Amino acid sequence: MSWERSCTWAVAGLVAACYLAAAAQEGGLWSLRPVTRPSLPAVRNEGWPRNAIDRFILAALETEGIAPSPEADKQTLLRRLSLDLTGLPPSPEEQDAFLNDRRPGAWERQIERLLASPHYGEKWGRHWLDVARYADSDGYRGDAFRPNAWRWRHWVISAFNSDMPFDRFTIEQIAGDLLPNATVEQRVATGFLRNTLTNREGGIDPEQFRVEAVVDRTNTMGAVWLGLTLACAQCHDHKYDPMSQRDYYRLFAFFNTAEEWNLEAPLPGEMGPHLAARPAFDRKRGELLAAYGVLPLQAEWEARMLKAAAQPGRWLDWDHAFDDLRTSLDDGEKLLRLPPERRNRRQAKLLTDYFIANYSRVITKERAKELRFDELGRQLRELDLSFPALSEAPTVRQEIPPRRTCVLVRGDYRTPGDDVAPGTPAILPPLGADGEPTRLNLARWLVSAENPLTPRVVVNRIWQEYFGRGLVKTSENFGSQGEPPSHPELLDWLASEFRETGWRWKHVHRLILTSAAYRQSSHAREDLARRDPENRLLARQLRLRLPAELIRDSALVAAGLLSPEVGGKSVRPPQPAGVSDWQASEGSDKYRRGVYVQLYRNKPYPFLANFDAPSGYAPVCRRLRSNTPLQALNLLNDPVFIEASRALAVRAAGRGGDFLSRLDYVFRLCLGRRPSHEEVEDQRAYLAAQQRLLDRDPAAPHSIAPSELTGSMPQVDLAAWAGLASVLLNTDEFITRE
Repeated sequence: MSWERSCTWAVAGLVAACYLAAAAQEGGLWSLRPVTRPSLPAVRNEGWPRNAIDRFILAALETEGIAPSPEADKQTLLRRLSLDLTGLPPSPEEQDAFLNDRRPGAWERQIERLLASPHYGEKWGRHWLDVARYADSDGYRGDAFRPNAWRWRHWVISAFNSDMPFDRFTIEQIAGDLLPNATVEQRVATGFLRNTLTNREGGIDPEQFRVEAVVDRTNTMGAVWLGLTLACAQCHDHKYDPMSQRDYYRLFAFFNTAEEWNLEAPLPGEMGPHLAARPAFDRKRGELLAAYGVLPLQAEWEARMLKAAAQPGRWLDWDHAFDDLRTSLDDGEKLLRLPPERRNRRQAKLLTDYFIANYSRVITKERAKELRFDELGRQLRELDLSFPALSEAPTVRQEIPPRRTCVLVRGDYRTPGDDVAPGTPAILPPLGADGEPTRLNLARWLVSAENPLTPRVVVNRIWQEYFGRGLVKTSENFGSQGEPPSHPELLDWLASEFRETGWRWKHVHRLILTSAAYRQSSHAREDLARRDPENRLLARQLRLRLPAELIRDSALVAAGLLSPEVGGKSVRPPQPAGVSDWQASEGSDKYRRGVYVQLYRNKPYPFLANFDAPSGYAPVCRRLRSNTPLQALNLLNDPVFIEASRALAVRAAGRGGDFLSRLDYVFRLCLGRRPSHEEVEDQRAYLAAQQRLLDRDPAAPHSIAPSELTGSMPQVDLAAWAGLASVLLNTDEFITRE
């Protein structure tokens, strides 16, 4: 390392070192100090700052003798802003509107337009799904599909679009079920706690995996809101942070009394058709159940299942049947033990359908053939498909009576130790003198004025999305093993601003987006490469490869294929043959955004996995950005990109005009700018070469551009344009946010 760079890093770390020293004198880690609002620093260049954020950044740069980068051009800024706020590139019409708007406030108007877009919630909701370890499957070896997991994701996207204050956003996800007169949507919010893995393998001890789910909820809460590695204290006292194992189980106790529960959660427009069709559905279903003699047999089966559960080991076939019920059917054992007269319509149907499908486990083949339940099952499934059912949601509710919580010796669920009561770690403020130790009060404590971690952790994660790294690089770890903040006073100013202005996400977005720091050029600078290689001082913006979902979304937008529908169920787009046995979605569902692609934990959608999308096994507070040969092959050969290339060629053909006007159009669709003179000549030569190659092979044009797509353009020309479109979709610039 050069002397110049060594000195720069020494000075750059001086502020953080002093901050840490002051924290130590006050008795603790910097992140545990109360959040106070620092005064704005003085700067020499008063003309550069546009808001308070810039003063903190410029003060640090001036200390180092470094000048900020100039502002990026308007085309780059609009594409950056669109991708950062909605995850979608701007259309040529949006580009023209911004470039031609010379009135004061043009930039601010673009910010407001994009913040009001329903696609804002999709983009920023995806970040929350990362930290919430969201997936559409159970995990473990079976990795069974979760048909209703999407309902919580739908809530998240709606919450972001409505700019739900973060304190309410927190409380409803941790304890929405405990709010007075809790609404269905507030209960749906607790689906955050249901994103744990579920093991449905036969022969497991349900208590083991119940405890593992509670551990996961505790650890996730610690990572998402506190930025602490709570998991390190599950089996012993934390080795680095001042947190005991007993502290861990005090937090664990809040979640130990929450039980899983599924409920009907209809979306707008579902209830009317459902109620209108239900009388006929109930009548037909009742006739089928009566015709096959189901209910008397089910009553006998239930009684025998309960008897077997009370005397395990006496009847092995019934033991196996009971084991399957409690592992494969959500709430199966609870439903069995619930008296029939107390089951609601949904619960009764679930248990009856399970009985029909599984009664053969405990009867002979001859008896099963005589009952013809397989035939009945097919008729019931057909009836279900014709019925407008209500959406359902996985939630939690408070267990009554509450479960006893102990310290688990070495983290082993089989070795309970001393009893513990719910409470907060000793290093953090208590719940309060009048705060009962409930999950609801824990949620309120997370966003209380006394908690110094939550506002710092959340604004740091927002900053990370705009600048490629947080003010605290280790956004998942604000403990002693994490990295100290590069701009500690800026972090505290943002944290206090976030909290004091009503925990509004969009307010923080506006502050960052209107700053001069955000609008800087991302061009590399030789002086910074030597002195600040990680851009900690923020003397420029960073070029960031797009997240996995946004790469796919951008291709669909450029090709005119993207379905703009917001929210709803997960979809299954086409994928390479042999990867998975899933049936691809039909119609517009094939072209939904990446946030809606069905995520199996054990077998994720290959394109998204190759571009570093999380698997859903644990909270991901910052995504990696790898660069591998497989990614380049994906961009060339993935079915979505092949179809996008064809569709983009069709868009170019439909544009009409000469080569230059068509090339200008596809450049603006893909890259948000017009081509340079050199690029025009390169692409002209490429197109001519493609046409010569295609002329030599009569079958090639049809394989690339089927005749039904060609319209007025000759098939060879359309195939050549599809090749040119593929070139643009494979450029580094296309998959990069400048």
